[in-house]
Amino acid sequence: MTKNCVRFALPLAMLAGACVGTSKSANPLSPAIAGPISGVGITAPGVLEPAVDALISTTTQPITLKVSNATTTGVRPLNYMFEIATDPNFTNKVVAQDAVPPGEGATSFTLPTSLAADRKYYWHARAGDGANVGPFGATSAFNVFTPVIFGVPTLLAPVNDADTGTAQPRFVWANASHSGPVGTIFYSLEVNRSAIFNADSIHASWQVLEAPGQTELVSPVGLSAGQYFWRVRAHDDGGRTGPYSSIQTFRISGSTGGGGGGGGGVIINPSGSWEDCGSTPGPDITICVEAAINPAHTIEGAFEVTKRVAWLLRGHGYGLLRKDGGENIVSWNGISFAAARIVLTNGHLFKLLSDVPTTNGPGWHDEGVDSGLINRWIAPMQP
Repeated sequence: MTKNCVRFALPLAMLAGACVGTSKSANPLSPAIAGPISGVGITAPGVLEPAVDALISTTTQPITLKVSNATTTGVRPLNYMFEIATDPNFTNKVVAQDAVPPGEGATSFTLPTSLAADRKYYWHARAGDGANVGPFGATSAFNVFTPVIFGVPTLLAPVNDADTGTAQPRFVWANASHSGPVGTIFYSLEVNRSAIFNADSIHASWQVLEAPGQTELVSPVGLSAGQYFWRVRAHDDGGRTGPYSSIQTFRISGSTGGGGGGGGGVIINPSGSWEDCGSTPGPDITICVEAAINPAHTIEGAFEVTKRVAWLLRGHGYGLLRKDGGENIVSWNGISFAAARIVLTNGHLFKLLSDVPTTNGPGWHDEGVDSGLINRWIAPMQP
């Protein structure tokens, strides 16, 4: 019998080891289980929020990421890992959060802190059960930006129902405060016969470039006698608009004459039509036409300004520049033109508008005299 016990000692030990393994695989919910578990598959979560390439203001942080839940063929519950990086390869991770508990149908993760502004971020997520992990879902991206915020301008004159003493009053206001990456700042001034302003009732409106500290505008037209209401607001060339100022009142007495005018800033698009931008050479007319027609940021858009400015200045001897080769050429009425240049009959070449796509902006640059340009001068045709 002693020999028999010795003979079975090793097989019994091996059997005991086998029983331990059977116990672990029979309890897949055990937190101590060794993974991965064979045969378990976990799908990738789907991107829900924020939308791909979303623009997220710094004022709405911290950001919440949301994915549709993954599925698993196993019995263990899933949790989620979220990663955010500044590059699509995730070599520079700024957030890595594991063990995010699942939600009902979708899972959300709100970042513990705000991200740095004015840059692009990439993110993805994956699910795991503690023993097995699924693949990362599709990489998505969003942009955190600093918004442009305008304050309220303060109206200085005319105020408190003062009589202006002229049919062309001088409007003055303290500039609006602003924050963020603001562009060129303009002000829209509206004058009305009542305190109710709407698109159908505005008596007159003008735009003017911001001046340092405070901005002013002398009415470019004479106003008839009576009481008027006025207000202004700031905006920039990127389309960001601030709030209107409070409304102030003034009066024009019946004894005032016309006259006055002049000075008070660069009037932009006084009537909404480029044809009313005047006929004085220089940057003001270019700014006015550009603001009036709001061209596309393309070579063709630049030419839309060029041909209109040339038409307005035709009485001064300005014309279009024929250009049969080279860069930034457009075709109009069967002739090739330089997209952003007009010429004087004395051979001066003027660049009017940036001809680089996405950076169009009003300008006026005398590029000197070239006698060879005279033979390529073409009188402007009606736009």
